[in-house]
Amino acid sequence: MKVKEYLKKFGIRILIIVAAVAGLITLANAARDGEISALQNVSGVLIAPVQKVVSSAANMFDNLYGYLYKYDVLLAENESLRAQLAEAQQSAREGIEASEENTRLRELLNLRDKYASYEYESCKVVLWSSSNWSHSFTISKGSTSGIELGDPVVTEYNAVVGQITELGDTWATVSTVIDVDMSMGAFAGDTGTSGIVLGEYALMRNRSAKLTYLADGAQIFVGDEVLTSGSGGSFPQGLLIGTLTNVQTEAGGQIEYGIVKPAVEFESLVQVFVIKSFDVVE
Repeated sequence: MKVKEYLKKFGIRILIIVAAVAGLITLANAARDGEISALQNVSGVLIAPVQKVVSSAANMFDNLYGYLYKYDVLLAENESLRAQLAEAQQSAREGIEASEENTRLRELLNLRDKYASYEYESCKVVLWSSSNWSHSFTISKGSTSGIELGDPVVTEYNAVVGQITELGDTWATVSTVIDVDMSMGAFAGDTGTSGIVLGEYALMRNRSAKLTYLADGAQIFVGDEVLTSGSGGSFPQGLLIGTLTNVQTEAGGQIEYGIVKPAVEFESLVQVFVIKSFDVVE
């Protein structure tokens, strides 16, 4: 029971008890000091001190009741302000999310103008995998939206995110370009050196992939862009995979492989686009 409700229910009783106790204490003191010598003094001894005590107690309870009432009012106002603040923050977040989604969709429209043969499906990122042995996430659409296994997944800027590797009616799993099971044909640098981008466990933990199976005499350099070659037909040609951040060579100077930093910031992904169909370059 709240203190204010308790005082409402039992306040009068407490006040009477306090007054009675105070009166008895006053009488005891007066008798001990020899101040009551006649019956007419009794009324004077009793009434004045009791009135004073009762008045003080009443003031005390009145002040306490007023404090508790104000406290409850302030508490209610505080809760109301908290609710209003939470609602305003939620509205702001929704506004920001809507604005960001509109920006992504505008960029997608630009892509559709540029790549008229591509058919895109917009999807939300639902859940990232918790496995240490893969780098994948679940999206909000599946086969009922026309998505198929092997479909490439990109951002609104046509940067490669990954590929559909598991499929349900209303969901799908996307394995990213750094996943250990991923591979795709690629071109690197101005010379268009061909190779394959592979996921590798040690590199996956550093958010990178490997460009390997390079031709003899291949020329690649740090800073070169790595694009999809279109070989194998799984990905359209010319999608941005990432940038070379390191080039490993053998003792004789022969290039062994390159380290690719993906163009995608995986941690910031909230929406992706599945390419459901595209023209295959022969």
